[in-house]
Amino acid sequence: MTEQEDYQRLLNQLESPETHHPEDQDLQETLGKEVLKDQESYLRLALVDGVGCRTMRRLLSRFGSAKDVLKASLRDLGSVERVGPKTATAIRDNGQGSYADEVLKICKQQKIELLFPGDPRIPVLLTEISDPPLVLYLQGEFRPDDALAVGMVGTRHATAYGRYMAERLTRGLCGYGCTIVSGLARGIDGVCHRKALECGGRTIAVLGSSLTEIYPPEHADLASNIRNHGVLLSETPPLAKPKAGVFPQRNRIISGLSLGVVVVEAAERSGSLITARHAGEQGRDVFAVPGQASAPTSRGSNRLIRDGALLVQDAEDILEHLGPLSRSAKLTGGQIVQQPKELILNEIERGVLQAIDVMPTDIDLVVQRSQLAVSQVLSTLSVLELKGAIKRTGGRSYGRKYQI
Repeated sequence: MTEQEDYQRLLNQLESPETHHPEDQDLQETLGKEVLKDQESYLRLALVDGVGCRTMRRLLSRFGSAKDVLKASLRDLGSVERVGPKTATAIRDNGQGSYADEVLKICKQQKIELLFPGDPRIPVLLTEISDPPLVLYLQGEFRPDDALAVGMVGTRHATAYGRYMAERLTRGLCGYGCTIVSGLARGIDGVCHRKALECGGRTIAVLGSSLTEIYPPEHADLASNIRNHGVLLSETPPLAKPKAGVFPQRNRIISGLSLGVVVVEAAERSGSLITARHAGEQGRDVFAVPGQASAPTSRGSNRLIRDGALLVQDAEDILEHLGPLSRSAKLTGGQIVQQPKELILNEIERGVLQAIDVMPTDIDLVVQRSQLAVSQVLSTLSVLELKGAIKRTGGRSYGRKYQI
């Protein structure tokens, strides 16, 4: 399956009426309540091929509970919007529970955890998307500092330049404590995962395949390393064979986990542009690395920049533009972070910034609070102003632009 075919398939899905429903903003809560009522029946229904989050909602709305859905007649099931004969038959067959039992057995054997809507381990950002996964399969563990996650995607056919920029950005972001999210695909994805591990950083791989059928197969060792030093995540149940249409669809999870998404290198119809589109629709920042104007492998990323994506050349470009966290994150070293741009401040800059209120603060008070020399405070104020952390509010006063 080529990147262009992936791109066109998901583009068609994105433009279908099944995809965008503003009223689904409370879908996560609806699904979470159903899980609490009857997790076993919910899993059986969620495992039916053809039942996505919105079909699940229609079924629950029509029948009241997952248990009642599984007991419904083929005729009643067929009366629900977008439930055809094939899906209705699959729902009835799954009501017996044998497939769900097999999935649970394999998960136990392979030490795969199941995450259902409402599970507190699911990162907050992912709970905010309009089309949440019905079930997530997890190996590894999420940590609080994964709140500072940045998606890194690009072509499977990376050039030397693309690989260099992927490594450069990953190394920089990991150095600041960010988690790298990607899709374990060939090319840019693999480069980003490997560099994150090499730097001792965190990385999350969102697979299109199941956790028991790693794809591509040559990334099996890489997946094993990620499992031990990060997170492997998939919404495809164990033993399910890879299906081409699932790979671009998982991109919404990559962007959903991330504060922003960086397209490192992409051809004009690269599947990674779908991730950028998801990111934009989810309210995430979209970044792109500029490439040579005549290079086919950079036409997609260059077009993103033309259309409004933020041009990025190093990690600092990314951190300066990311919005605030929905919750503060505590890094491994103990640092509490509310804004990603705080990561690029040194100790003196953070000390001066902490001495400044959102309301105008006189320089003398900043000196007193920071316990630094006047000359050092003055020079640091200039730096903070250039970095956009503070603004001059008067002759001798500064105000902070964001809270720590």
